Amino acid sequence: MPPRGTRDVLPAESRVRERIVRESTGLMAACGFGRITTPTFEDTEVFVRGVGTATDIVRKEMYTFDDRSGRSLTLRPEGTAPVARAYVENGMHKLPQPVKLWYLAPMFRYEAPQAGRFREHWQVGAEAFGSEDPLLDVEMIALLAELYMRLDVPEVRLRISSMGDPDGRDPYRERLMAHLAAHADSLPRDARERMHENPLRLFDMKDDAVQAVMADAPRLVDNLTDDAREHYTRVLDGLRLLGIPFEEDPTLVRGLDYYTRTVFEFTCDRLGAQSGIGGGGRYDGLVASLGGPDVPGVGFGTGVERITLALGEDAVSGSVVDAYLAIPDADIRMELLPMLRDLRRAGLRVEAGTAGKSLKAMMRHAAGLGAGNVIIIGPREHAEGVATVRDMETGDQVEVPVGDLVARLAGGTA
Repeated sequence: MPPRGTRDVLPAESRVRERIVRESTGLMAACGFGRITTPTFEDTEVFVRGVGTATDIVRKEMYTFDDRSGRSLTLRPEGTAPVARAYVENGMHKLPQPVKLWYLAPMFRYEAPQAGRFREHWQVGAEAFGSEDPLLDVEMIALLAELYMRLDVPEVRLRISSMGDPDGRDPYRERLMAHLAAHADSLPRDARERMHENPLRLFDMKDDAVQAVMADAPRLVDNLTDDAREHYTRVLDGLRLLGIPFEEDPTLVRGLDYYTRTVFEFTCDRLGAQSGIGGGGRYDGLVASLGGPDVPGVGFGTGVERITLALGEDAVSGSVVDAYLAIPDADIRMELLPMLRDLRRAGLRVEAGTAGKSLKAMMRHAAGLGAGNVIIIGPREHAEGVATVRDMETGDQVEVPVGDLVARLAGGTA
């Protein structure tokens, strides 16, 4: 049995996931992203240094173990830090910049399982290293919005804000700490501990008492440096030019410490309270924190399970096959095996009835698989060299010469 918090992916859902992969692959290639694959586990230090010790991921969600040599290793809980590590170790800063990479990979987090969120989940992500241009931020946001549009994900909304520059956060941090200190008695112990490590993380805590204190806290977006403000304004102008609707959310804080400047999140209203479906932002200091040069970066991640859940039952219950070959006679079925092969080589999804089934049983089987057409070849059809093709939606039937069958069905004219 799979451990609690993980699950099997059955064929119906696999078909939806394959569509997500196809759309992602085509879109990433069109936008100049090359695919990268990083190891399933990394040195724990990659996430401690990259993600941050104050995050929930590092504090309590990572699957970490010591190998036989005593090295601390961690199953990948998120995708950006490993890709940044690969960028450093493989000398990608020497390549023409920006370097644009994308991935499809499983992530592992020890957290409470809930609808669309599992301890092992798959993520599509994209990262671009080597440019501070705010229009690259716009490109990344537009890329993710385009993916949702191509997949027909409903009720998607974009929230956006800015985390500002690291150097410009000190004055703001002092103001925020003063506010938190004045309300420390109202905060739970975990929040009081976390505020000294990274007080911004309290904006992301779901505790009602914490949220009550943070409701009146000063906002970072109101305390940006001139450079950070100009960058943020350019991002918003780019989104408007592309016609991508958004709402500014000054409380938006992504769950990782490496973010700077632009942060964004897409939500899907169909998913209810846990509506986040994907997001990301800029992380200009991440590569340097992993021992590389001071190279800026921006990226996003989106959950495959979250997209699948947002698409709903209709997406999962689609057709399994394009055509069903109903040939009750075993000898005729043997003779026509090459035709079955040719139909499949033409790109059609074709299932064939098996021995022992009557024509009536085969028709029921075809209906259960959602076949668009049923190809019926009985003794009469075989003798005349034709096939009866039935449209399962309309019930219309037409006789097609067996020699023309592949061309007719592959061309969609049967």
